[in-house]
Amino acid sequence: MTIKSGFMGVLALSLAASQGVSAGTQVDPATALSMLKAQNQQFEQQVVKVADNVYTAVGFHGANTSMIVGDDGVIIVDTLRGPKSAASAYSAFRAYSDKPVKAIIYTHSHGDHIGGASGFTGAEQVEIYAMESFGSAEEGLNKSVNPIKIKRNVRQFGRNLPPHERTNRGVAPAGTEDRDGGTGFLAPTVKIPHGIHKTTIAGVDLEFHYGPGETDDAMFVWLPAEKVLFSGDNFYSAFPNLYAIRGTAYRDVLDWSASVAKMAELKPRSLVPGHTLPIQGAAATTALADYSEAIRSVYDQTVTGINEGKSPEQIAHEVALPEHLRDKPYLTEFYGTVHHAVRAIYVGLLGWFDGNPTTLNPLEPRLRAEKIAELAGGTRKLTRQMQGALKKRDYQWALELADQVKWLPDGDQKLAREVKIKALRGLAEREYNAPNRNYYLSYANELESGQLNQIWF
Repeated sequence: MTIKSGFMGVLALSLAASQGVSAGTQVDPATALSMLKAQNQQFEQQVVKVADNVYTAVGFHGANTSMIVGDDGVIIVDTLRGPKSAASAYSAFRAYSDKPVKAIIYTHSHGDHIGGASGFTGAEQVEIYAMESFGSAEEGLNKSVNPIKIKRNVRQFGRNLPPHERTNRGVAPAGTEDRDGGTGFLAPTVKIPHGIHKTTIAGVDLEFHYGPGETDDAMFVWLPAEKVLFSGDNFYSAFPNLYAIRGTAYRDVLDWSASVAKMAELKPRSLVPGHTLPIQGAAATTALADYSEAIRSVYDQTVTGINEGKSPEQIAHEVALPEHLRDKPYLTEFYGTVHHAVRAIYVGLLGWFDGNPTTLNPLEPRLRAEKIAELAGGTRKLTRQMQGALKKRDYQWALELADQVKWLPDGDQKLAREVKIKALRGLAEREYNAPNRNYYLSYANELESGQLNQIWF
């Protein structure tokens, strides 16, 4: 059985326990931790036999890599982040076939899928297949903002968290070997035109389907004889990252939903995600259909709210997955969140202005803080409100008030920083969305160590 019954049982209990605790991905600390521990089973290191000639290595890095065994060689689908992790996975694959690598396929250009190619090929020359638009993934663009994106990436994935604060990354283990990231990348030698391209490699019939979603250069790979589908990052067992908090350009949500719907039409016998465990049998088609519907539903609800003149924040707090999809383990918000998706869709379709003239030219943050303090009866009273919110474990409100006190000329910035640190930790322990949890903890640690003394964004 591909997905362990233990994982399903623990996650089902955790999901049930989380119902009604609070909106979004904030639950009681014990439930949050049990949910994240259950999700860890999705990337325990192992090689999964997907079909008679197909094997997937899970947990050797953050993403998956797969081996298709052909007549006179093997085909590798995605290559992990660096040659060290790739070589480790390849060594595990050799227990199932010692045939040489004939080809490598990149499902898209994210670094955790392409950086380890040399770990599979050594000095051998092999064909490397990718979409003709390969390299258009957002992480390769907008390089002018790389300095801040790199910092936010470190926070999102909890790369600098001490061991006792680590859980996971939502669709990947917490600790991965990243020092050689990208050093094993080999450029594609065969560019596949958009559409559907059929070929045979090492006696294996394959189809490359253009499937934009998490990236614009994504494809999914179909083995028609074996009915095995490699989805890349357009599907994994968590609500999709329609927006990543490290910072991303708009990911076309309609394209993503449509691509997953096309995968479901193939009715795969086995589904191999870009991350997390493969799914076998009829459950594979069901998962894809549900995934597509969930993405489209969030988009449609957001558009409805937009056309009703609502603000992105109001819509974000109103949109929810259809009731029949809310208990699906592969749609749990371990990685992406509905709330973040709504705001990304809004900005992607309309830009930052929400249509309310009040927000056309808002007050400068320092002036706004001064007026809020005046409304509260002065800085001392506002500070007491901040401390009171923390004492009541109203962590989000404490966080927001700390961000007002910090701007005040007569405000206690040291106290505001201390409150912010405690509020961030309070939110983190209740958070089962891994990127959110990692970001809260990472930011708190940076504040505490003095790295952010002069930077309050």
